[in-house]
Amino acid sequence: MQHNSIIAAISTPQGVGGIAVVRLSGVGCIAFVDKFFRSPRSKRLEDQSANTIHFGSIVDGDEIVDEVLVSVFHAPHSFTGEESVEVACHGSVYIQQRILRLFIDNGASLARAGEFTQRAFANGKMDLAQAESVADLIASTSAATHRLALNQLRGGVSSKLSVLREQLLNFTSLVELELDFSEEDVEFANRDNLKDLAQEIEKHIDALADSFQVGNAIKSGIPVAIIGETNAGKSTLLNVLLQEEKAIVSDVHGTTRDVIEDTLSIDGIMFRLIDTAGIRDTADEIEIIGIERTFKKLEQASVVLWLVDATANEEHIRDVAEKILPRITNQKLILVFNKIDVVGCGVVMDRRRSVLENEIPDRVFISAKYEEGVSDLRNKLITAANIPEIGEQDVIITNIRHYEALRKAQKAIQRVSEGLQMGISSDFLSQDIRECIYYLGEITGQISTDEIFGNIFGKFCIGK
Repeated sequence: MQHNSIIAAISTPQGVGGIAVVRLSGVGCIAFVDKFFRSPRSKRLEDQSANTIHFGSIVDGDEIVDEVLVSVFHAPHSFTGEESVEVACHGSVYIQQRILRLFIDNGASLARAGEFTQRAFANGKMDLAQAESVADLIASTSAATHRLALNQLRGGVSSKLSVLREQLLNFTSLVELELDFSEEDVEFANRDNLKDLAQEIEKHIDALADSFQVGNAIKSGIPVAIIGETNAGKSTLLNVLLQEEKAIVSDVHGTTRDVIEDTLSIDGIMFRLIDTAGIRDTADEIEIIGIERTFKKLEQASVVLWLVDATANEEHIRDVAEKILPRITNQKLILVFNKIDVVGCGVVMDRRRSVLENEIPDRVFISAKYEEGVSDLRNKLITAANIPEIGEQDVIITNIRHYEALRKAQKAIQRVSEGLQMGISSDFLSQDIRECIYYLGEITGQISTDEIFGNIFGKFCIGK
């Protein structure tokens, strides 16, 4: 990547809006935009102070393309750390493309996906973990995902890892110094102190790696499978929770033959709701495939809502349980008695309170049709999610690349501890310490490859 070249892209989402922003970055981009900018007072952008906004027009020869507001940023005080310009124009797709094409035709290069953020990383404005959090911040869909992404953008993960790496670097330098005096058989690194440090670092790495389970659930959404027999009211419940007609509701058995998914945010926690095909004995080949997918989704879910027709007799409920319960391993199972409006809430609760009570203590009584008890079910989902309170200072791992690097660092530091117990030589000890340092550095980009950079930034949107 040529960091000095001028790149340009539309940074606002595709489509028509009130305004759109065309962003440029690179040495000389302010003077470049001056060629096409006309101010009512004939001022030049090059002569203006940093971090200022200027009204004028973008022109193509003698033709006015649009009236705009141009923001000017001087290096290094910009997102990329370079000279940058942002042209805010009217949101017409034609105007956006016309201005961008004008810049491209006159020498600017169309920015690749993530190239602005990659330049910010290359210019030391942020490390790799912070750069990745930019994409997470843009993609955040709930209060929790927004809070985690913002924490990482501010360097929450990076500062934690920086401390660990610094401690390890200090010790490995002393261990490697011993190799230069191997004939004298001296020890510069106190082994007891190193043992304590290794245990302390292992504890921190374990905590960070273990936080991925919570972080991934918050970032990706907690998968909730809605299962049950045909006509138990699964699709009705999905529609009620989402407050839209997402699934077809019918009295005909086997209407839902495939998996239907959508997301729902409750108190800042995102859930991925999965409506599945009804479980029953059938000869319909397509319906059989749908039921097989139901059981696969059940195994992949973190929370399972087993919807039961409250009017069904106890023996039948237990027969269905024999098909479902063996497939429940680590999932949180909630038994949802639906259609309480048919026979009366009090009667149903008394009759069903003890059904499978030992096997499934968590239960709720609802009428999906009349939206009774649905708020209780939402509360049950929040409890089942088991998401801890996350403060501004809490460091939570949400990125699978970071998690994999932490697991490798974890194995390396474990070998350091084991090596200290066995009294292995300094050269082997140093090798394991350096391996741990390497994997911690891989997260922040202190040690990485162009292939990793390309993979990370290639997933960004154009213009960011």
